[in-house]
Amino acid sequence: MGDSVKPDTAHLPGAAPTARRVLWRPSAQQAADSRLADYVAYLVRNARYQRPAGDGTACDAEAYVDLWQWSTTELGDFWSSIADYFEVNFHQSAERPYQPGPDAGVAGARWFPGGTLNYAEHALRAPDDDVAIIERTESSRRKSWTYGELRREVRRVAAGLRAAGVVSGDRVAAYLPNSSEAIVGFLSCASLGAIWSSCPPEFGAATVVDRLAQIAPKILFAVSGYTHAGKPYDRSGELETILAGLPSVEQIVECGAQPDSTSTERPTATSGTPVHTAYDSLGRGLASEPLSFASVPFDHPLYILFSSGTTGLPKAIVHGHGGILLEHLKQLGLHADIRARDRFFWYSTTGWMMWNYSVSALLLGATVVLYDGSPGFPDLAALWCMASEERLHYFGTSAPYLMACRKAGLDLSAFDLSTLRGIGSTGAPLPAEGFEWVYEAVSKDARLASLSGGTDVCTGFVGSCPWLPVTSGRSACASLGARVEAFDDNAVSVRAQTAELVLTAPMPSMPVKFWNDPEGERYHSSYFDTFPGVWRHGDWIEIGEDGTLVISGRSDSTLNRGGVRMGTSEFYRVVEELPEISDSLVVDTAEVGEAGGLWLFVVLGDGSCPPGTAEPSVPAGLIEIIRRTIRVRLSPRHVPDRIVALADIPRTLSGKKLEVPIKRVLMGTPVSDALKLGTLRRPESVVELLLAAGVSPSDTGA
Repeated sequence: MGDSVKPDTAHLPGAAPTARRVLWRPSAQQAADSRLADYVAYLVRNARYQRPAGDGTACDAEAYVDLWQWSTTELGDFWSSIADYFEVNFHQSAERPYQPGPDAGVAGARWFPGGTLNYAEHALRAPDDDVAIIERTESSRRKSWTYGELRREVRRVAAGLRAAGVVSGDRVAAYLPNSSEAIVGFLSCASLGAIWSSCPPEFGAATVVDRLAQIAPKILFAVSGYTHAGKPYDRSGELETILAGLPSVEQIVECGAQPDSTSTERPTATSGTPVHTAYDSLGRGLASEPLSFASVPFDHPLYILFSSGTTGLPKAIVHGHGGILLEHLKQLGLHADIRARDRFFWYSTTGWMMWNYSVSALLLGATVVLYDGSPGFPDLAALWCMASEERLHYFGTSAPYLMACRKAGLDLSAFDLSTLRGIGSTGAPLPAEGFEWVYEAVSKDARLASLSGGTDVCTGFVGSCPWLPVTSGRSACASLGARVEAFDDNAVSVRAQTAELVLTAPMPSMPVKFWNDPEGERYHSSYFDTFPGVWRHGDWIEIGEDGTLVISGRSDSTLNRGGVRMGTSEFYRVVEELPEISDSLVVDTAEVGEAGGLWLFVVLGDGSCPPGTAEPSVPAGLIEIIRRTIRVRLSPRHVPDRIVALADIPRTLSGKKLEVPIKRVLMGTPVSDALKLGTLRRPESVVELLLAAGVSPSDTGA
């Protein structure tokens, strides 16, 4: 989609190698010892599957391509084999594994119709003495739970929920940090067939109500405070406002004081809603009730996740028991190579899909390691210190965190990270420099995966594989069962050029539906309006001839300059590599066919820019460095027309940059129509940006 400029850039500030480099390669023994190899051997032993060609002994790139091709064309056989290999317990057998949607398109496909099962049953089936959860806080408070202890607590809380009138299909919500109480609440809820949804306590009341009021929860698990970056936050006032906005809530399960507090006091709801404590009155006297698991249809709702929703109400995305169960067994088991008793960690909050994803490590009998607090407190080494102390086997985090560690020159030599077999990165594309840093500073032996997927499917469909090498700046492969393709404007599948990421075959973890969308209109318009019968994900992707992939940002925020398209992630990789820049936001406000309007907002690394400061505060020398670097390393067409300094880049509560909403505001859309201030980490950052850009906030309704 246009030519690129790749001259020698070694002399430029922040320059980095652009050539692809293999940073890790599995040994023949490592590949043969993987769960993926064991799964293929299982296929060979079972003649009932129309399996891919070969005898199953090859564990290399060619064998993976054959396996992937089979997994995305023979859908019934593949997903049936996943259920069988991981010993999924169907209470009632399905009529068939796969029923295509109308016209054999992606929309409307059904999985295992007639089959019944329960997610929680599979999450709680490991031996009693194995460790299920280790929870840590930023003050180093530590607690562990065995599977036996977790089962007993789920049994008690589920009994309490049942006594409170919770039945299958009811919604149970949470306002909780990343804690064992959240996992207990979720699994208790799932065991009954009730539907879970959660928000972290840093969310403001309006943001929580925007989400949870849509689903009318009967029970609310909540905390009245939390600690972050060493500072306690009282949320009792926010909790009262939330309850006022959720008249459907009949009882509150108060889950304790601030996580690092020794106080036993808890607030009383002034709304008059009955309050229980998770480890006290809820379920008291009911512990003798046996733990049972509701037998629910394969597509029965398990939980509701919400899109970031910068405009309008967030999409309430419903995921089903069976789809999540099979997808997470496949992704965590075969791609992440997680095994029983492995220690699995992914830094997250209860408001991000990665929390739901990481909890599913329980499905494999692994130990889920939780961390509640700031990843940068008391410094950026905190998570690596925890990884060393807990002897983690898998360490998951975000690309911005890895890049921040790199930029800070973090020295990890004091930590023993030798147990790490896998490192995961998600939330944004990880540039080549991030890959290089991981193998220089963290581990030369761990397999690094740049995972991309989303809340919509609650998984990553682009990532890595135990058989494939790790190449700097690129994801190794599309996941099994995920028919990822790149479509140009004419819906033609292309290679070696940036195009729309699409899925041309269905996956079981695609949403069951959107809540309050009875005719499916919002669901359909979200994914299927652009290419009929094909899922358009909204990302730009480039699939190389070698099968490796690069996500280059959201397709609706693409920089199209003179017909040359560029993803914003490419822009950020170059700009934020400069030592003088700590963060950035790029927005193209040019109309089609017109020049001008490429804005670059930067946060200076020395923190010298106060709120509301405009271009003159960016030193002239730095402006020239930025423009020259972009001209040479990206393209002359993408040199910014304006470079503006900010104190902070506007981001959603989940950390996403507001590229499209800011673009709309700068092009004249009122702020109230372009975004919801309650979804932002710092709502005032939008006003600061407008002032810095020379736009009167009052003119935009800010």
